[in-house]
Amino acid sequence: MNKFSWQRRRLILYLGLGIASTVTSKALGMSSGWDKYDSSPPLAKFSSTEMKKPEIFASASIGSHMPELTGITTWLNSPPLTIAELKGNVILLQFWTFECINCQRTLPYIVEWHKKYAAKGLKVIGVHTPEFTQEKDTENIKQALKKHQINYPVPVDNQYKTWQAYNNEYWPHLFLADRQGILRYDHIGEGAYDTTEEMIVKLLG
Repeated sequence: MNKFSWQRRRLILYLGLGIASTVTSKALGMSSGWDKYDSSPPLAKFSSTEMKKPEIFASASIGSHMPELTGITTWLNSPPLTIAELKGNVILLQFWTFECINCQRTLPYIVEWHKKYAAKGLKVIGVHTPEFTQEKDTENIKQALKKHQINYPVPVDNQYKTWQAYNNEYWPHLFLADRQGILRYDHIGEGAYDTTEEMIVKLLG
């Protein structure tokens, strides 16, 4: 285990289970390792010591315009898309990576929402941003898509450009934008599935 590994897996302490997270990472309390009273694996967090962030980020705060998809090397399940051309739809964008157990546990819900609401105007985008070297391999990602029955668009963000545009630090992290492309909701980690679906329905109108 390298010296940064412990930084990659930290436990987020939520104020309450199932409450939608609309706060930034600065407002979240972090633990430095496993909570001995919690048997669930910790949420993945990007180690800022491993990659210097750019000086300027696009805004990804509630009420702001959804940042554009940037620096995507490969698109799976779809031709290249832009946020601009998706306006008119409700957009669900989730950052994930296939070896993250927290991400794996969210995927059945994302897949189900895609099946249930795509015809009503929900566009799901699963931005795959790798944590480990093997997660950069397109063939490995394709196997994960088949395993989890993912057929919605998956942009491969190997250069962390879209990750940076959203000023993101966590796997998984979900964003919802309304039909005008304005961010209305975000949630970090597992849980709050009922709340998230309620917001999808509300935005679909």
